[in-house]
Amino acid sequence: MELGLKTNEVRIVDYTIEWADEFEKVKQGLIDSTGLTEERIEHIGSTAIEGMSAKPVIDILVGIDNLNHADKKLMKSFGKEGFLRLKVKRPGEIVMAKFKDDSYQVKTHFIHLVEYRKQLWNDLIFFRDYLNENEEARKQYLSIKEEFLSNKSEGIVEYTDYKEAFVNKIIEKRS
Repeated sequence: MELGLKTNEVRIVDYTIEWADEFEKVKQGLIDSTGLTEERIEHIGSTAIEGMSAKPVIDILVGIDNLNHADKKLMKSFGKEGFLRLKVKRPGEIVMAKFKDDSYQVKTHFIHLVEYRKQLWNDLIFFRDYLNENEEARKQYLSIKEEFLSNKSEGIVEYTDYKEAFVNKIIEKRS
């Protein structure tokens, strides 16, 4: 299993069970380093959807009580596991990445640090679970990804934007 994407690269690969194994390995390291409990660290994104082709990057959802209390000690704990905070600005979220090597050119893992069991946490978990339970939704989502990639292999922001309407439509089912 080869993980990683260069900056702005967009590529999907066939599903592999090794993604779940990698998540479990990283999760244990995060538990050991941060002291967070197991239920506050979840595998999300397409690598967490069984059978789904995905970008070869492991997305990890980490929940804390209050983002304003993400102190230096906690961030240093993530650093021990190889995660660095990115300059990405997203409401209600701190984004970190782990890189393939010290060149910092290829990202292999993301942490999405959010408030535990608040809206963003619940939306991300719902989306993952819904796609795992709904074959038709998985097919539609894969089709959207493939449609984007039939024209481009770069533009991670554009790729995310391209999928946004579908993602939002699924999340609206939660209400």
